[in-house]
Amino acid sequence: MPLGERSGHKESRYCGVETEFYDDIPQLLAYNISSGGFDFAVAPLMDPAYRPSLMEKGTGGSGVLPFAGSDLVLSPSQWSSHVVGKISSWIDLDSEDEILRMDSETTLKQEVAWASHLSLQACLLPAPKGTSCANYARCVNQILLGVNNMQLWLRIPLLKTDDDSMDINSNSLVDSWELWNSFRMLCEHHSQLSIALDVLSSLPSANSLGRWFGESVRAAIIDTDSFLTNARGYPCLSKRHQKLITEFFNHSVQIVISGKPVHGLPKGSADLAANNNDSNFDGVHRHPLRSYLDYVGYLYQRMDPLPEQERFELGYRDFLQSPLQPLMDNLEAQTYETFEKDAVKYIQYQRAICKALQDRVPDGKALMITTVLMVVGAGRGPLVRASLQAAEETGRKLKIYAVEKNPNAVVTLHSLVKLEGWENIVTIVSSDMRYWDAPEKADILVSELLGSFGDNELSPECLDGAQRFLKDDGISIPSSYTSFIQPITASKLYNDVKSHKDVVHFETAYVVKLHNVARLAPSQPVFTFTHPNRSTNKSNQRYMKLQFDIPSETGSSMVHGFAGYFDAKLYKDIHLGIEPTTATPNMFSWFSIFFPLRTPVVVHPGSSLEVHFWRCCGPAKVWYEWCITSPSPSSIQNSNGRSYWVGL
Repeated sequence: MPLGERSGHKESRYCGVETEFYDDIPQLLAYNISSGGFDFAVAPLMDPAYRPSLMEKGTGGSGVLPFAGSDLVLSPSQWSSHVVGKISSWIDLDSEDEILRMDSETTLKQEVAWASHLSLQACLLPAPKGTSCANYARCVNQILLGVNNMQLWLRIPLLKTDDDSMDINSNSLVDSWELWNSFRMLCEHHSQLSIALDVLSSLPSANSLGRWFGESVRAAIIDTDSFLTNARGYPCLSKRHQKLITEFFNHSVQIVISGKPVHGLPKGSADLAANNNDSNFDGVHRHPLRSYLDYVGYLYQRMDPLPEQERFELGYRDFLQSPLQPLMDNLEAQTYETFEKDAVKYIQYQRAICKALQDRVPDGKALMITTVLMVVGAGRGPLVRASLQAAEETGRKLKIYAVEKNPNAVVTLHSLVKLEGWENIVTIVSSDMRYWDAPEKADILVSELLGSFGDNELSPECLDGAQRFLKDDGISIPSSYTSFIQPITASKLYNDVKSHKDVVHFETAYVVKLHNVARLAPSQPVFTFTHPNRSTNKSNQRYMKLQFDIPSETGSSMVHGFAGYFDAKLYKDIHLGIEPTTATPNMFSWFSIFFPLRTPVVVHPGSSLEVHFWRCCGPAKVWYEWCITSPSPSSIQNSNGRSYWVGL
């Protein structure tokens, strides 16, 4: 059964157990799942004594393979939900011993074929035996060509590197990530190749651990040797291990307990475990690893409940979406409704409008002066409402023009104005703001045209067009906004883009709720736009070169693309944005934007990443171009095929 219930979280988390070979699979499951309480077993499928070369000599090649029982001993659903196949750990496909190498290759293919026949969801591959794993990767790549619905988990030990440890023996250790990267780079078809991390008693640095959350980690195997003993005699984990396991839960990583029990049970519990060992399958005694399972369940259940915002965003995590193009397309009612639910955003707008009204009209003239406020891109009216609430809060008089090009939204606006009795205050204008001839000039211009990258929904073009009906000393809300980018590891996003098997998807900027990513360096500003735009050069074409320094404690990492954000100054000190260090709390109107790299780039600790970004403008469209020039040059990618249309 799942690891208990976590408040405010609909997703379950599961914990498995790694077992030894046992040829009675139903008994194995009864002991570990029905009696032991684990959710699945990582179980060997083949007798570990089996070697193809020995079998061929003894039987002439006609013997029955020593699998752990027939496929009929369990139903297909039981095989699929309760068993992860464990490929024989002795195999070494890069051994210098030719017989061992050939035996390993044959056995690997036989066991994976059997697992596929059983409809298993995953198989655990043993870790590469050394730094050279070319033949192992070649064979796995061949296997992946014929495997459709099964994941292969490559076991990777989570080792400390030279930078993490002063241990005199650490020179013999290979960086775990380098081992994984060299293997997956040799596997062209690696979208079904995932990672099972072996969590040991000593952990790498926090930055080094962080890069794994951008990789395709499916399982974390925790050895019983990694557990400490608490004051009551039960197993527990160090604070760093607890934090790591919590992060695994947050990233939907399955936990697997491995090893023999190394903690003596507390006094009074010994009778429950008397004579209990791995060969006892009678289901009567307490499972020897049950206290480890209980502790993992405790860690999950004590996690804080997900905030309302994150619960709303669960279904959008790491899901690629094309950005909205409200200038070209008319938004649908459902889209309006989603954005209108973001109360935090409109509270910030109301605060900014309050300050602007107070600056525009002194208290002594509040009843004598009527401020002209124009909401450009009024939608279904949330900014109109926020403006009127700001006027009521400050005691100022308002005259509002609500300008909206979407005729469907205009219908709703008329209904809202009539319902609320705003006919004498609000004038509805059904027009594109860029072409409307205003009867008078505005004191305050309010808009919510920002995209995930700030300018990607063409706010600069729209507001520059609307600027002509703002008074010379008028106020624009927002008054400025800046885009930011950040290099990230995002294996899932990259594989999702790659699955389309064409170039155009790599030259698309996607809106995505980033989750399974590793941020490799702090974000940096790219383009800033200010309104009203007083510059004599009205071109919004921009170029920026940026240099990201990869922290020395991070370890080598893969850059799959760039996360894009924005931060906007609505008015004076009131901000709105999604840039991680300054993000507005509990706001969900914008997700990040993702600029993928056609060819991922490896960066090493202490190195620099040189990036170039362009915002290009044509007569009827705007697009972005981006590339890397260091540490290795990439081709220039451009979103010209998926442009942001200004309109003809």
